[in-house]
Amino acid sequence: MTTLAANWGVYGHDWAVAHLQESIANGRMRHAYLFAGAESVGKETLARALAQALCCQHPEHQPCGECSACKRITSGNHPDVLYTQRESDTSALKIEELRLMMQRLALKPFEARYRIAIFRDFDTAQPRAQDALLKTLEEPAPHAILILLAKSLEPILPTITSRAQVLHLRPAPTATIYDTLTRLYNVSSDDATLLAHLSAGRMGWAVGALSDPDLLVKRGSAFDLLDQLLAGSRVEQFKLSDDLAKDKAGLLTLLELWLSFWRDVTLLVEGSGLDPTNVDRMDALKRLARTVTPEEAAAALTATRDTINTLTSTTANTRLALDVMLLDYPKV
Repeated sequence: MTTLAANWGVYGHDWAVAHLQESIANGRMRHAYLFAGAESVGKETLARALAQALCCQHPEHQPCGECSACKRITSGNHPDVLYTQRESDTSALKIEELRLMMQRLALKPFEARYRIAIFRDFDTAQPRAQDALLKTLEEPAPHAILILLAKSLEPILPTITSRAQVLHLRPAPTATIYDTLTRLYNVSSDDATLLAHLSAGRMGWAVGALSDPDLLVKRGSAFDLLDQLLAGSRVEQFKLSDDLAKDKAGLLTLLELWLSFWRDVTLLVEGSGLDPTNVDRMDALKRLARTVTPEEAAAALTATRDTINTLTSTTANTRLALDVMLLDYPKV
């Protein structure tokens, strides 16, 4: 791990830190960036670190992490660093919120050189809402910097991506997460090994699991529920579907876990040789891999992924989307 990446508090994305630092040093900052990557992979951490590097008051080491500007950005209280907000975890980023952000971004900085807007979950914004950014992207104020965060580029308009510098944040190596957990968080070797595998390259998830012990408990319950579902009759499955549809936010978290499970099953049933993510569920994974065909595993994987995309990008009926997904799950 480079000293530079460590100074930024970003782990697993050294190349991105080096690229942004070089842009700052050479005075070639872009007015718009788009950081794309999986949930909890480090997009907002990188965006916040970039904001600190641009606003830091230390004459040499930027970001220093200790000056008033760095500390206020860490706490979310710097007047020149703005964040979009959604009404809930399942709602879209609305056009009214984006227009308000544009108005605030147009104001001159209160104390820093730049006024920085960080657009969380930009991929949830509908096309009409995304269009609200075009004028600012085409004719940005000299002091304005936009940082768009998205899990996927697919929902984002080409007119947006063509006007922003896109940085794809890939999952961090397991060894990097293990090293970070043991060195910086004093996690035991066994626990760090487990979390590094379960994180699937998402540093934010691994760190979050340290502060939220219930996360692993809920994760285990999600996989137990999948075992129950696969063993149940269609009537029982559809009854469960009705119950799950009542909590859309919780459902999306559940489906992401099931997606990782089906990905592991597919790897095993196809004999890929790659290590599964859910190493603590190896018995269940191997048992299912002996039961289903490669086609059935791939169908379940695809159905789960499609359902997540449907529920996050459309207004489709949640219960109906789940029922359709379950029809593609194998009967065990």
